[in-house]
Amino acid sequence: MNLLVLFGSMAVLLALSIPIGIALGLSTALTLALTSNIPLIMIAQTSFAALDSFPLLAIPFFMLAGSLMSYGGISRRLVILAETLVGQVTGGLAMVTTVACMFFAAISGSGPATVSAIGSFMIPAMKEKKYDDDFAAALTAAAGSIGVIIPPSIPFVIYCVVSGASVGELFIAGVVPGIIIGASLMLLSWFVAKKRGYPKSERREKSDAGLLRSVYDASWALMVPVIILGGIYGGVFTPTEAAVVAVVYALLIGKFVYRELDLKTTIDAFREAVLVNGATTFMVGLSMAFASYLTMEQVPMKVGSYIVSVSSEPVVVLLLINAMLLVVGCFVDNISSMIILTPILLPVVKGFGVDPIHFGLVMTAALAIGFVTPPYGANLFVASAISGVPIDGISRRIVPIVGVMLLCLLLFTFFPSVSMGLVRLLR
Repeated sequence: MNLLVLFGSMAVLLALSIPIGIALGLSTALTLALTSNIPLIMIAQTSFAALDSFPLLAIPFFMLAGSLMSYGGISRRLVILAETLVGQVTGGLAMVTTVACMFFAAISGSGPATVSAIGSFMIPAMKEKKYDDDFAAALTAAAGSIGVIIPPSIPFVIYCVVSGASVGELFIAGVVPGIIIGASLMLLSWFVAKKRGYPKSERREKSDAGLLRSVYDASWALMVPVIILGGIYGGVFTPTEAAVVAVVYALLIGKFVYRELDLKTTIDAFREAVLVNGATTFMVGLSMAFASYLTMEQVPMKVGSYIVSVSSEPVVVLLLINAMLLVVGCFVDNISSMIILTPILLPVVKGFGVDPIHFGLVMTAALAIGFVTPPYGANLFVASAISGVPIDGISRRIVPIVGVMLLCLLLFTFFPSVSMGLVRLLR
């Protein structure tokens, strides 16, 4: 009865388009009030206790760093570099979009932020070159999901806070899979461009001098992941301190090197980061309260027992878990899903000998596909707002792209060395 009220009320609230954080909090409150003797103050206590976490401080600072770099001209220079590298290939502008998203992913740690920063340049550019509007929006939405795979990644931080895994190791585990997803989207773009006759880019010269100039211009931006990962693995600072370093670096580069951060743009960047972080922090706290109630009801143990009872074969279990994550990702935000499902699923896969770092990568990749699947794909909404293409139009064109991402997910799931190779090398 308790769980029926909990999940039933949450489904109704989501169907009414209530924001996910509020839906989680209200469904927990309704369940406590109607079916339990647990006082409602538990929600506030659990939420505040969960947010009182040093590792979680990395999230607002990474958001702020990404915002400052976007306003400071870094995203534009990354687009220029990407266009110099691959713009002359068939389907060049689509490939430029993917490569630029990969570059920006190493700065922002957020899927929607990556779509917004890169899409605002590349979607109009693709439309100008007669790319289909719906394909331009769909590809940008999908490429933006790389923002949560290539480090730094906000969902990686959330997973590690919930599971106790190493943030630094999970950051390293995301490097190769992020590159594989990007390369797969570029290959698909080539086939689509070849079939539909999309033109090559003619906006950047393909010469050694042009390439060197673009690399030099973007070199300050490209140093960000080097500083973050190098500092973490060199023992210079923690992931949270790395996020603060990224903010200071973004301020200095935007103000004194690129000279595009003035008082107004700096305030705008801080305002954007505060608004996004406020919504995210609210959602994280109430998600923790929701997850705590599930633990009180022994839901993790029951779900784990059920999954194991279906099959004792690791391959089947991992396929079932991936299917569950893909369905959940269609309806629930990445961060909330991570908080709620990690305590449920991690003990199950650990029983089959799956490394927590490997599972964190697989879980993030599966939920990242939810960024581009209706009805609640956050990247779809951002791409739709930029391009003016309705969600249903983007959804039709994104089907083959999602198919490619699913193949990548299966690769990561059943070949752990893809994600764990670098981690084992550095352990």
